[in-house]
Amino acid sequence: MPARKRAITATNLNPDHIKTVISSEDPPIAPSKAGKILTCSLIFFVPYLYLIFIHYNIGAEFKRSIVINAVLSSGGFVLTLVMIPVASRYVLRRNLFGYDINKKGTPQGLIKVPESLGIVVGIVFLVVAILFQYFNFTADSNWLVEYNVALASICFMTLLGFVDDVLDVPWRVKLLLPSIAALPLLMAYAGHTTILVPKPLIPYVGFEILDLGWIYKLYMWLLAIFCTNSINIHAGINGLEVGQTVVIASAMLIHNVMQIGLSSDSEYKQAHVFSIYLIQPLLATSLALLSFNWYPSSVFVGDTYTYFAGMTMAVAGILGHFSETLLIFFTPQVLNFLLSVPQLSGFIPCPRHRLPKFDPQTGLLTGTKDGTVVNVSLRVLGRKSEQSLCVALLVFQAICCFLCFVLRWFLTGWYK
Repeated sequence: MPARKRAITATNLNPDHIKTVISSEDPPIAPSKAGKILTCSLIFFVPYLYLIFIHYNIGAEFKRSIVINAVLSSGGFVLTLVMIPVASRYVLRRNLFGYDINKKGTPQGLIKVPESLGIVVGIVFLVVAILFQYFNFTADSNWLVEYNVALASICFMTLLGFVDDVLDVPWRVKLLLPSIAALPLLMAYAGHTTILVPKPLIPYVGFEILDLGWIYKLYMWLLAIFCTNSINIHAGINGLEVGQTVVIASAMLIHNVMQIGLSSDSEYKQAHVFSIYLIQPLLATSLALLSFNWYPSSVFVGDTYTYFAGMTMAVAGILGHFSETLLIFFTPQVLNFLLSVPQLSGFIPCPRHRLPKFDPQTGLLTGTKDGTVVNVSLRVLGRKSEQSLCVALLVFQAICCFLCFVLRWFLTGWYK
């Protein structure tokens, strides 16, 4: 849940605070940190391009479609950078803003921060994805139906996320929203429902392929629900929601390229290329949002973004046929979910904001007893500034993704 506090009515404020909150014209948001974000992104883009154009022999047709998608995604990055300041002014006019709780007691804690700017990312993503159809898919393409179904689920989830931001729905309803948005994907899914039996178990079960039928679709439904909500609850500090999405999306792209380069099955390759079509624009637009959301945040992403990002990665993993690997990429989110279950289920009192305590004198955060990775990290590592804590959590996310690649390398040929 983002580290913000909703706007409150003037009757609850003292006169000095009223002067701060109510102004004739809101000041523009702080400039983006695009230069810093793009510089850091080279750590990913250099090896990614090396794998595509040098290391692996990826077919010319696949390269062409990936490059076209990347060019359109780059346009989406620029468009998102331009649109966020514009959209910020509109949401402020509608009083859709919050206060940064982790800066309470400082001048920054009194600044109106535009809320729900994930809606810009969602819209630009959909525009890029729809335009890409013109360059890549024909009317008789086998993947066109699944591509449009994927976009329908993502669009549905973005809409429901924005509704959540505006109406501020309770937690029990939040859990239901992704289950509704996943329905287009489940109803139109025509792919296989089989799994490969792990090699050590084949002598005991007597077959190599197991058809799960409706159980596989149930798994897809639960995975979509988990991915969307797990991004939403592993939050609370500037840059964490978008940052974890950027790290996971980067790992997904590397995994897709590796599988394309190592496989000789054309259908298997196409599934991973299909996943790239969705993840590249997600990464590009998310980097633009991170430019404004990195510490100190000049915009809040809202539940709109967390739901949108989670659904996009879930759809890309499901239709790309690597849902098991996707779950390993989500290891910090799985851990955070397990820590959160006692509070979310009501067995332990759950405050509205399960955030660490902020000391305005030192600018450091202290972990509370709430069951989140954010608080547990502070209890283990000690007090930290908000920015250094976010960096530590994103490094942990990157390490988990790297260990996933190591695990796959060790198990290849033995497990499957």
